[in-house]
Amino acid sequence: MAQYSRIEVLNTMISTGMVPLFYNKDIDLGKKVIKACYEGGARLMEFTARGDFAFEVFSELNKYAVKELPGMIMGVGSITDAGAASLFMQMGANFIVTPSLREDIARVCNRRKILWSPGCGSLTEINRAEELGCEVIKLFPGDTYGPGFVKAIKGPQPWTSIMPTGGVGIDEPNLKMWFDAGVTCVGMGSKLISKEVLEQKDFGGLRQSVADILKLIATIRKERQ
Repeated sequence: MAQYSRIEVLNTMISTGMVPLFYNKDIDLGKKVIKACYEGGARLMEFTARGDFAFEVFSELNKYAVKELPGMIMGVGSITDAGAASLFMQMGANFIVTPSLREDIARVCNRRKILWSPGCGSLTEINRAEELGCEVIKLFPGDTYGPGFVKAIKGPQPWTSIMPTGGVGIDEPNLKMWFDAGVTCVGMGSKLISKEVLEQKDFGGLRQSVADILKLIATIRKERQ
């Protein structure tokens, strides 16, 4: 069962501005990654459930977060059907992220009052997702559409909340383009939790990167006020 309401998840997305994404079948490695992100200031983690028996890995990671990392909100991404969404919600997922707009997933998440963020690539899809109760749209793949797409959507629909995922950089120019365009938060995967970080087990470096990015996002937002 989820530990956090959809409103708490939404507010955390808004306040921090970043959702790290990560998958690895190694549970011990996953715990170290989550802890490093947590110590860097992140309060959200999207576990991208792409491997065999991923539900078992997530279950252990979520138990660890609940016990050891107070305030860390664990969710699951790469969900493609309602059955998978239900399974991970039973494991305690606090939010569900999908690569595409799936109304069956919307229904099961809404029934449990779990925040769900569908991948959308058109104004029509965004409108339909919002009609189904979506709070934050996942723009995927983000680098294919770019900040210009976000700005164009926010013109006629300033109420739309968007989280680009896929290709979002960790550098200031890239982040500034996205937040200046009006995104609510950004999803950050391999550019943050890179193959090199995992191979070298550079958890101290990851912790510092998360802290630096969160500070940078806060600065960019302040300058926009």
